[in-house]
Amino acid sequence: MNRHGWVIALLLATAGLADPDAACAAATHVGEAAGHEAPASSAPAAGAAATAAAPPRRWISVPRIQGRLTGRDIGLVVNIADPYSVAIGAHYRKARNLAPEQVLEVSLPVEPEIGVDAFEALRRRIDERFGPQTQALALAWVQPFAVQCNSLTGALAMGFDAALCSQPCARSRPSRYLNSASVTPLADHGLRLSMLLAAPSVEQAQQMIDRGVAADGRLGLRGAPPVHALFVSTPDHARNVREQLFPPAGTYSRNGVQVETIDIADLPGRSGVVLVNTGAVRVPRLESLRWADGALADHLTSVGGRLDGSGGQMSALEWIASGATASYGTVSEPCNHPQKFPHPQLLLLHYAQGSTAIEAYWRSVAWPQQGVFVGEPLAAPFARR
Repeated sequence: MNRHGWVIALLLATAGLADPDAACAAATHVGEAAGHEAPASSAPAAGAAATAAAPPRRWISVPRIQGRLTGRDIGLVVNIADPYSVAIGAHYRKARNLAPEQVLEVSLPVEPEIGVDAFEALRRRIDERFGPQTQALALAWVQPFAVQCNSLTGALAMGFDAALCSQPCARSRPSRYLNSASVTPLADHGLRLSMLLAAPSVEQAQQMIDRGVAADGRLGLRGAPPVHALFVSTPDHARNVREQLFPPAGTYSRNGVQVETIDIADLPGRSGVVLVNTGAVRVPRLESLRWADGALADHLTSVGGRLDGSGGQMSALEWIASGATASYGTVSEPCNHPQKFPHPQLLLLHYAQGSTAIEAYWRSVAWPQQGVFVGEPLAAPFARR
């Protein structure tokens, strides 16, 4: 079984499902908007049954990673029709010391979604501007974040999937980059990764970028303060399905990360936080958290990737506003397939090896077509060179 097969098999097995079609049948909507959220009592048997007889947690295996993406591997795309984009593009270019040939200026409508024709024109411009050396993209805007039901980042990497929009709860295209050891995703897998440099304001986006730059190589050093990876359970069964994939609690010995599995009531006030995975419509008291530079955080819910707040649920940008450096959320109803969200262990284990935020996040999502990746892509707090 290849790397894609065994990780998906793990996801399905831990959900008590035999195959992807069964997963699609058993998954439930996790709420398209406020007032249409699936109550805990409506959770599918896949989540509730597995929780009742959950096996002991154990670590999964990931490949050893040699190297990571750096500033020379990235292209910056700036929307000259958007003052936010112009300001953040300039800040990012300086922060990561990008050359002029690494920057593409485009003109896009500043709207949540773009049409297929506008998307295809954007994709052509990107392909014409950036050669095979450009493995990943930093998109310097908040909007657009979607192409109909597809996320913009998913469509840029994997192509627009029109069929998904008639059945957004169905299985979507699998990522060839899942759990990959490659540090050249375009060359090895034909995928140019992307991430939005998105935050609620220009000032907060600049702070996010500065956190990402400051994070590089700072964690896991001998004598450094410990940091905490928090895997947070909630009583919301429909959104808590990733609990089955949480790692065992304890010290991850390779770099001293303290891995904790906690209840959501115990999350407020935590300090030294480098990662949070949870599932909820909203996560309370984010302002009380004290983050390590380079922290990753996301919550499983239907439309956390609706960055304009139109979904009636907590947006991924609230993690960024509170001090996280990268996040993830879906832009259209995915149902509660774990495959459409970051796998908790893959995310931690790749990041802790020294991968960048964009690499760790993309390697952790099996079906990323509906998910938008946001943050400072090159943050690498565990990197050693």
